[in-house]
Amino acid sequence: MSGHPIDPSEGKGPLAGTGAGGGSAPDAGGGPSAPPPLSAREVPAWRLMLTLAVAGALAGLVIVSVFGWAEPRIEAHRAEVLRAAIAEVLGQPERSATLFRYQDRLLAELPAGVDSVDLDRVYVGVDTAGDRIGFAITGEQPGYQDFVRIIFGYQAVSGELRGMKVLESKETPGLGDKIEKDSAFVGAFVGVLAPIQGVKEGRGTGDPHEVDRITGATISSRTVIAIINDRLEVLGPLLDAYVAQDRAGEPGSEAEESELEEDGETG
Repeated sequence: MSGHPIDPSEGKGPLAGTGAGGGSAPDAGGGPSAPPPLSAREVPAWRLMLTLAVAGALAGLVIVSVFGWAEPRIEAHRAEVLRAAIAEVLGQPERSATLFRYQDRLLAELPAGVDSVDLDRVYVGVDTAGDRIGFAITGEQPGYQDFVRIIFGYQAVSGELRGMKVLESKETPGLGDKIEKDSAFVGAFVGVLAPIQGVKEGRGTGDPHEVDRITGATISSRTVIAIINDRLEVLGPLLDAYVAQDRAGEPGSEAEESELEEDGETG
């Protein structure tokens, strides 16, 4: 057969990506390979630590500044609330004074060097003539939900209560909170004799020591009564001794000359 011999390379063009102009070889998927990722600039560890330290210091400074600004205002508010509560349970005395429980005595002035921060307190109220009208005493115990804190007025000579007020309570709304919202229950502590006996509502006998518990809030109302009885069990003898000392005109009993502390402490 005549003609030119067939060149095996004839009719075959250059492979894609491998021609004379050069190019990248195809990857396993048939396409060009991805460019290498850009390397992130590393931040030195010391710089991270410095940033955290500065941020923490600034946050701490803000917290301390806010606390320093708010604390005296909070304490002043607490003192004002306490003064109002004392006035309420003692029948609006002319003025009030603080007595400190120290070494089983009630003192208007503490010995030099004695810190009053952790000492129990009793507040005495006097009328316009300077006569003592009663003592205001605080106390707290666990209630149904949380601690119940109250203040009550007490006349040591007659053994009568002059009133009761709830200072702090988180009892169940509509039930336990009746210990501060039920006027009949709160009013029952005016003139009742200590120690108080709680009775089921409507089952009282007319005894001057009885107070009706609140139906539906038995635990909360029992707590209020228990606080009063327990505090008077501890402080009763000290109050009697203070009254006797006051009548005798002994030193340390002239609380009328001092004023109620304004540190917000309620013993």
